[in-house]
Order: sequence, then C-alpha cells, then structure tokens
Amino acid sequence: MRFLVDNPLSPVLAEELRFAGYDVLHVRDLALQSATDTEIFQVAAREDRVVVSADTDFGTLLALRQATRPSVVLYRGPVSRRPRCQAEMLLANLSQFEPLLTQGAVVVIEPGRIRVRSLPIG
Repeated sequence: MRFLVDNPLSPVLAEELRFAGYDVLHVRDLALQSATDTEIFQVAAREDRVVVSADTDFGTLLALRQATRPSVVLYRGPVSRRPRCQAEMLLANLSQFEPLLTQGAVVVIEPGRIRVRSLPIG
C-alpha cells in the first residue's frame, strides 16, 4: 500500500508509516506543500496512493467526481495531533480496512470509532 500524507499532517507521520514498511511520501517530498487539494488528489490517483489527511475537502472531491480513486484516510474530531499517535492509530487498525482502501474507500478515524465508506460516494 502506498500513501501520500497531506500538508495538514506532519512529515513525522510519513516517517512513522515508512518505518513500518509502507511506501509513503509527504506532499513536501514532492514540493506540493502549496498545491491545491485537486492537484494532490490528481497526483495520488495517478500514483495509486492513499491520501492521508485531516482536510475533509478530499471527501467532497470524491463525491463531486463520483471517483473510485484515490482512497482517503481522514483524521477527524479531537484526534491526537501527535504524529506518532496518529501513526499508531492507523497502523493498529489498518489490517481491518486495507482491502477496502485497495478497492476504493474513505476511512474516517475519530476518537473511539472508525467509519469506512466504499467509493464512489453518492
């Protein structure tokens, strides 16, 4: 599984996921820190990467486009802002929804629950 970590999240999150054995880039690695959500969305789709973000605009983009790619993992609500905690939360639960991300899904990680919605939305 390949990930693209969005700018609202720390590059440390990307490092933690990389350390766990995943192919991970942070938008800064691609000089996309000033890119629009649409540009990041296009890069992730082209490179078959799951977008990891705290920006709910990616869900909106998927819904408007009726897209099945890229999959998105969203941190919502008062989830820990510490990147190592975010990585632990994702890695501890990834096996449950990894097949769905491969097929096309939005995974929303919130304190106390994880919601998964298959793509396309709508």
